[in-house]
Amino acid sequence: MSTATYINDGEFDTLLTSEEIFVVDCTASWCGPCKKISPYIDQLAEEYQGRAKVVKLDISENKETASKFSIRSIPAVMFFKSSELVENIVGVSPYETYKTALDKLL
Repeated sequence: MSTATYINDGEFDTLLTSEEIFVVDCTASWCGPCKKISPYIDQLAEEYQGRAKVVKLDISENKETASKFSIRSIPAVMFFKSSELVENIVGVSPYETYKTALDKLL
């Protein structure tokens, strides 16, 4: 089973230049709602393996990326295509919401 791996600010910058389509779950270990969507993000990583990169970014430890994209509330799930932020879903949503947003990019 493939799950979304954690990345840091430096790895995020690499994703911008190396991945056509990717999803970043901005999360934190102390965030209750983040824990609620964590299985959804892992499910996305497994379901879209080989088609889209799905990762998690702990904003407590990686403030640069959170600041760059003005992340004020978490969970915040950012969807990128061709290095551009095309959608940002803030708060808890059903799995289908994340799946639909990713399907639009593929």
